[in-house]
Amino acid sequence: MTSTSSAAVPPPSPTVEDSWARIGAWLSEHAPVSRALLRPPASPGGIADAERRLGVAFPPELVASLRCHDGVELGEGAPVFALNGPFAGVADIVTNALFLRSVGEEVEDLYDAEDDRELNAYWRHEWLLITQGVAWDAQDGLFLTCRAGDDYGRVGRYFNEDAASFSEWPSLRAALAEFADALERRLPVSGRVPLAFDETLVWEDATPTVKADPTSLLGLAARTPEPEPEPVRPQPEPELPKSGMYATLTMTEPREAEPRQPDLVFAEGVTAEELLLRAGVARRETIRARTHAQAERSAAGLWAASRPLVRAGRCGDWGYLMQAAGTAQLTRPEVLRRLARGTRVVALTKQGPEARLTVYANGMPYARGAQDRLVSSPREDYARLPDGTHVQSIGVDPWPGSTAAYVDLVASLRDSFPIDFDLGALEHALDESLPSALVLPVLEDIPEWSCRPPTYVRHFDLGALVERTPAPRLRTAMAAQLRRLAAETGLVTFPEVSRTLDAVDLGGTPELVEDDALDLRMRTILAEAAAARPALEPSWRRDRNAPGFPATRDDFHAWQLRADAADALRRFLQLPLPVAAATIVHHRLSDDWRRELAEDLAVQ
Repeated sequence: MTSTSSAAVPPPSPTVEDSWARIGAWLSEHAPVSRALLRPPASPGGIADAERRLGVAFPPELVASLRCHDGVELGEGAPVFALNGPFAGVADIVTNALFLRSVGEEVEDLYDAEDDRELNAYWRHEWLLITQGVAWDAQDGLFLTCRAGDDYGRVGRYFNEDAASFSEWPSLRAALAEFADALERRLPVSGRVPLAFDETLVWEDATPTVKADPTSLLGLAARTPEPEPEPVRPQPEPELPKSGMYATLTMTEPREAEPRQPDLVFAEGVTAEELLLRAGVARRETIRARTHAQAERSAAGLWAASRPLVRAGRCGDWGYLMQAAGTAQLTRPEVLRRLARGTRVVALTKQGPEARLTVYANGMPYARGAQDRLVSSPREDYARLPDGTHVQSIGVDPWPGSTAAYVDLVASLRDSFPIDFDLGALEHALDESLPSALVLPVLEDIPEWSCRPPTYVRHFDLGALVERTPAPRLRTAMAAQLRRLAAETGLVTFPEVSRTLDAVDLGGTPELVEDDALDLRMRTILAEAAAARPALEPSWRRDRNAPGFPATRDDFHAWQLRADAADALRRFLQLPLPVAAATIVHHRLSDDWRRELAEDLAVQ
């Protein structure tokens, strides 16, 4: 006896009417302010008139939806469908369709007229924008296709700066069912979960999973031996052709050697070791002698963990620093201020088209830049042929102007300051073994633009909260929020951070001091994030013969979240409380942060 079985057929989605009833019921119970902004049903006559104006028949599911609610009344607390915005009413659909049709007609020549695929268009005559998008206008949103064929009734996504695409919902019925499910079961839609707050519907980023113990590339680097200098290999003797053979010699123009023009900083009366420490070298015991070539080789491997490497020397009364590898440090104002503490420094740097000479004294720019010099040059490795084609010359200096300017600036050092250093001294310094070490980059200055008083953060009126909350209570609440942030990112696992948070809880005002334990911890976390960043690169960009990268995207994200939390802690310690509060709230990970903030504010 044989039996046959068929695959279970999934149950059909609830009807449009059922889903809207569930949506309305949830809003009535949890977010009545948002529920009040659902418009009443559209009239059959209004829908028919819209169909006549647009010259299309609305799909039955759209008609059913409009007969439940004629979209949403736009205003504070309007119920939106995650990042897709509020559902559009009949008038909105007509207005947006006419506008987008006009835009589509202007760019239709960019598309292949013979390609009949549904998405081969900027905007099709048969598409209807059924949600208002993030900004509640026609810049983006969900669309419904009324075009006959296999895709009839499908829901797509439109964004004015990208190609249209189909969404995960095969129909409006399915989309509304997911909306209702998300409300009732707190399920994410496009990475956001629905919540009720102050009787309104809000959507928050779903609480992410953070790797508890991310791979420490700096720890791995500490266990990795530094690459040994490459041995000098003798050049092999050319083989002469044997009897009865002939050789062909090809004469080619030798490739121009790339000029060696590292960033330099000279500091009057400062030793090489002291310069290394001021530049950000965290441990004296890591200092050792290297040539420029050895430093470049060492910095390219796992041993360096993407940290910059600098070398230091002395010429007469001046000590000098030379960047050997890694992210530029000697152009940073934060570094120049440290180097110029109690002395005068002269920085000579070259970055692409720019050669620059900068003078600092006693930790500040000297005479408001009166002695600074900047030379910019055009790029010269591209040329335009008579037919208009652009070509690039390979193996040449793209910015010969800045290369020449660097040479001139080196030559001016002796007369201008005076610093006993010239091109010959530079070549000697590059080949000489000099004290050198890896840098733990100093913290960046907090940008001024990010220090403005807060207004809205994550659609939350933080400005109003600051105004109505007494300062002591606000500080207590933000300290609690900061501790929550440190816990959810793993920042609290570091003892320097934990001690600081404990001091804050006791009413203290701890300071962040350069090169103390907390400062070094913050710098280390930032260095870990920078070292793990290559994990974000696609595999096709990596050398197929290179060993696998020892960190993952999850490692990078974990370190970056800790770096963000460290930045919030730094702002809490150094900036006015309202400004710090904006950063703390912005970086909170829990999708329930609004409720938790309300609890923290209620603590007496």
